[in-house]
Amino acid sequence: MRLDKFICACTELSRTQAKKAISKGGVFVDDIAIKDPTAKITDQNKIMFLGARLMLQGARYIMLNKPLETVCTSIDDDARSVMGLLEVENRKDLHIAGRLDIDTTGLVLITDDGAWSHRITSPKKKCGKRYRVGLAEVVTEDVSAQFKQGIQLKDEAKPTRPAELAVLSSNEVLLTIHEGKYHQVKRMFAALSNRVVSLHREKVGSIQLDETLEEGQWRYLTEAEINSVI
Repeated sequence: MRLDKFICACTELSRTQAKKAISKGGVFVDDIAIKDPTAKITDQNKIMFLGARLMLQGARYIMLNKPLETVCTSIDDDARSVMGLLEVENRKDLHIAGRLDIDTTGLVLITDDGAWSHRITSPKKKCGKRYRVGLAEVVTEDVSAQFKQGIQLKDEAKPTRPAELAVLSSNEVLLTIHEGKYHQVKRMFAALSNRVVSLHREKVGSIQLDETLEEGQWRYLTEAEINSVI
């Protein structure tokens, strides 16, 4: 790996800033100041910058309890972004694996492992997402069967994939879908002349939102949670 690229990967510096720091002799490779940003380094080299040794991080996997009125965007300068809730280095390298709308709360998964997030978001993987749904109208007796058959959405050529619905009360259900169409949950109920008034994601695949996390709080996933995504 090039030295300037390594510096960027280990710090918040841009490529231009990294090159400038290297050219000024501020970076040491095996105790020798190296001023060439294109110098090649390996895992065996000891890289020092500002008196601290730099090490490449492994992949990161995070769950966050998304509050209302926050958006799932990776743009750092958006004050409403859930990414601003994370106190981690190199936040720019992270991305959201399956976004939620601004008025939806609950489980958001964040990572810098593209292959891992693809296994969550790809329709071919059929990764289940479970939502707690509050509804404006009373749930009819036949609604579970309708969701199991698939719902024909407006402007869609085919019905949705079969979904699992459990009725909790007259106006609240648990719904598990296996795809991620635009505003899918809201559109599914709209197709049945009902309206979603609250939407909270509780589970993605086998990963369930940690009940100890308050809104806006986050934690790293356990090894078992990471490995559950296959």
